Amino acid sequence: MNRSKALCIAILSVISGCSNQHSMTPVDYVDLERFMGDWYVIANIPTYFEKNAYNPLESYRLDEDGSIATTFSFNAGSFDGEQKVFRPRAFITDPVSNAVWGMQFVWPIKADYRIVYLDEDYQTTIIGRNNLDYVWIMARSPQISEQSYSELEAFVMALGYDSTLLIKAQHQLTTSP
Repeated sequence: MNRSKALCIAILSVISGCSNQHSMTPVDYVDLERFMGDWYVIANIPTYFEKNAYNPLESYRLDEDGSIATTFSFNAGSFDGEQKVFRPRAFITDPVSNAVWGMQFVWPIKADYRIVYLDEDYQTTIIGRNNLDYVWIMARSPQISEQSYSELEAFVMALGYDSTLLIKAQHQLTTSP
């Protein structure tokens, strides 16, 4: 086999490996103003950076240009671990629903980010990806009831995720004096 043919086969293999036939349906509509603010990660299938994250918190702020300034913070390895902060930017890719975003950690790549569940009070949400590789269950408070968690976990499973990969986040609750 000559080099150009081998290179062509390699490129086609990579491209076909990147494509995905699964399409995850987002929610019908997200009121961006209501969605902005702090969301505690309750459970997730973590990315490399999120493994051993304690107190994980995702915050969103809508900027004048329509993009979303995102801050993801957590303590690495323990509640007293070093605080890590990442600041990706999100871009709405479906302006009809506002539920499909391109999350940009590194220019020019925008990762698929879909709001696939959002309760009517904007208190719990599930963010998924078409690749079924990562998912986030988030809430406005660091803890939710076991019943709510079980319902959200069942929703994640119904999307096609492997629930055995879902890890509950650890949050240290502070009490006011």
